[in-house]
Amino acid sequence: MVVTTVLTMVPVPGTAPTSTDTTTAESGTDPAGTDQAGTDQATAPRQARRRPALSPSRAGDFKQCPLLYRLRAVDRLPETPTKAQVRGTVVHAVLERLFGLPAGERVPAVAHDLLSPTWDALLAERPEFGQIFAEGEDPGEWLASASKLIDGYFELEDPRRLQPQACELLVETELPSGVLLRGYIDRLDVAPTGEIRVVDYKTGAAPREIGEAKALFQMKFYALAVWRLRGEVPRQLRLMYLADRQSLAYTPDEAELARFERTLEAIWEAILRAGRTGDFRPNRGRLCDWCSYQQHCPEFGGTPPEYPGWPEPDPGEESALDRAD
Repeated sequence: MVVTTVLTMVPVPGTAPTSTDTTTAESGTDPAGTDQAGTDQATAPRQARRRPALSPSRAGDFKQCPLLYRLRAVDRLPETPTKAQVRGTVVHAVLERLFGLPAGERVPAVAHDLLSPTWDALLAERPEFGQIFAEGEDPGEWLASASKLIDGYFELEDPRRLQPQACELLVETELPSGVLLRGYIDRLDVAPTGEIRVVDYKTGAAPREIGEAKALFQMKFYALAVWRLRGEVPRQLRLMYLADRQSLAYTPDEAELARFERTLEAIWEAILRAGRTGDFRPNRGRLCDWCSYQQHCPEFGGTPPEYPGWPEPDPGEESALDRAD
């Protein structure tokens, strides 16, 4: 069959796409064998159903705890967004809008001026984001914390000197094995000589141990998708931690990404096996303390809801909150 792989800009409210790169490739069989999957509760409604895919966020969920994956992607139980998650979404949107301006206008004052209207636009589009505030609470302090993250960005680089090929880039590609990958890259830089850099903004603190491994997993996912789409391994993967004002760079190689590809194939096959049987087992660990599903987890005396079966929408879809961690 024929599958279209897409690199396309996904605008935030009030912005327009700046680049599109669409190619068509022959592909193998559907990895699912059927038409099922799940999506994050926070994902915006889509016009058309898409083929099942694997995203870095959902792959990470399954690696961390298969039951967590099920409750998010299959049962789609709602999770109230946190202030930190929504703040990250707003800051990502501000930086995307900033790069839509002429290079000379990409200065701190302009970025700060974009903050309030960007928040207003996102709130109009996603009213549930307003749930992060208590009744009568003034969001001014929260917006000020977002403003500090913007300051942190400008300490790490000067956007006037950059001409990204794309921001908030939806990447979708099928691996030779048939596994479909889908995710969003914060920024893709391509040098005049052709070298590719994948950039990801992080609005939380720089990671330690588990967090660092999670961030590297995500970046390898993006590097693999770019390699399979463009035939070239990215020269650099760059993580920008705006709160700590630190920047970490990593250089992948082809052999490493080939091994990582096999890892993703194994994860997807395990997801499909669990999806057919409903056997998504909990995996207790240090991150359980932050899990919002403890009342449904046997490890905490809870009971999962009755398994609804492998659902119709995409299992790999990421939400705006996933992309703004």
